[in-house]
Amino acid sequence: MNRAAIAFASLCALSAMHVPVMADAANMSFFVTSVGSGDGANLGGLDGADAHCNALAKAAGSAKTSWHAYLSTTAPQGEAGVNARDRIGKGPWVNVKGDVIAKSVDDLHSASNNLNKQTALTEKGEIVMGRGDATNTHDMLTGSDPQGMYSTAGGDTTCKNWTSNGEGSAIVGHHDLMGLKDTRHMKSWNSSHGTAGCSQDALVKTGGAGLYYCFAAE
Repeated sequence: MNRAAIAFASLCALSAMHVPVMADAANMSFFVTSVGSGDGANLGGLDGADAHCNALAKAAGSAKTSWHAYLSTTAPQGEAGVNARDRIGKGPWVNVKGDVIAKSVDDLHSASNNLNKQTALTEKGEIVMGRGDATNTHDMLTGSDPQGMYSTAGGDTTCKNWTSNGEGSAIVGHHDLMGLKDTRHMKSWNSSHGTAGCSQDALVKTGGAGLYYCFAAE
């Protein structure tokens, strides 16, 4: 290869490195809700939360039609609840820019997942503000333990199964994997701490906005 050809090849390679990654909402299978319900942790139960995921995905141009919120629920008198991990399909999941979040349910709940502030984007491709930003909204509603199961810790961990905007509490995770130095606020994407309450103000108080994860379960 002569010098001219080498120079041309190098120029093409450099140009390719600077081509921005285009959003591909049609093929995305994971996102963080760009907005919450506006009514604190009252999402209308699992059905309401799923409907919100589907509406946001459709508005963004998604070709997928079966979206589920990553939320667990509990049941009275020790009966089995609903596990978030059982609601989201088998994977793999990619964000709107094509970044692979996880290859499977087990991968998602392992240290090898690729969920962090740079990849946990909204359906619009926006980064969600976290700890250290002007406004911290890193609390993601989950109601789950680290393995994506409903919590057996006792007390309300799901804001009355996502129907309360007042009394109660919900387990949240941190999409930016940021937490305090003590163990009260762990650096976990799906199970960091409980909220101060279920109202919108209470969610904001502990670092959230009523946002949550949505997965295409197809």
